[in-house]
Amino acid sequence: MATETNEPDRTDTSPIKDRQREIWESGDYHEIGTRVTLASELICEAVGLQAGERVLDIASGTGNAALAAARRFAYVTSSDYAPELLERGKIRAHVEGLPVTFEVADAENLPYDDNSFDVVLSVFGAMFAPNQAKVAQELLRVCKPGGRIGLANWTPDGFVGEQHHRLAGFVPPPPGVRPPMLWGTEEHLHTLFGTGVSELRIERRSAEFRYHSAQHFVSFMRSHFGPFTHVFNALANEEQQRLENELAAMAERYNHSGNDTILAPGDYLEVVAVKA
Repeated sequence: MATETNEPDRTDTSPIKDRQREIWESGDYHEIGTRVTLASELICEAVGLQAGERVLDIASGTGNAALAAARRFAYVTSSDYAPELLERGKIRAHVEGLPVTFEVADAENLPYDDNSFDVVLSVFGAMFAPNQAKVAQELLRVCKPGGRIGLANWTPDGFVGEQHHRLAGFVPPPPGVRPPMLWGTEEHLHTLFGTGVSELRIERRSAEFRYHSAQHFVSFMRSHFGPFTHVFNALANEEQQRLENELAAMAERYNHSGNDTILAPGDYLEVVAVKA
């Protein structure tokens, strides 16, 4: 199982997750998630997914990884603790004619038997659960021995990582919650999975984000991405303007479009772990 950390498994994170659920459902995550669909296609290739395998997508959101796996004729369960996000995933699966099962489930306490799935996936999802050690234990528990765990995790030193760092500077996370971007560091991944895996392959990738301008980036994220909406709504007008200016300047600093539009690289780790 995963190596012990300073996060006790008995800690009740329910109040934190209840608040997180409200935040994720407060925007329109579908508008955000559809812009990083390539990462889900790539992780399915990285784990060597085969037709007929049983796949669990954890913290699935609106179903990017679940749909990518279903396109490869896997038997897929899409799980998330936010029912509204799953409902959007159901619509997407229906439109594409993909047979995906959608179930409300908590990444820290999955309602599945040990060794149930050939492949367990989470793309920019499970990394946001409060108890990181418990999530890693659950990823391992439901995966069959020799099965593969495929993750895409934002790095702390990239465009997305800096966004979350700046938001936390204005509205800090609840006490005791470790930064989710730790999942985007190799050292922490080795700590989380420990001897529970026989192999851990990690590759740094980038998802390119495109916006009309730095101001478009801020307004789009503020309107659609729950964590942005939550932070801005918690601030007085003067602080809102200061955060908006900081985020716009950040987007311009990452920009490599060569013009006034924004083309910013969102660095992440593509992770494939083989259960021991």
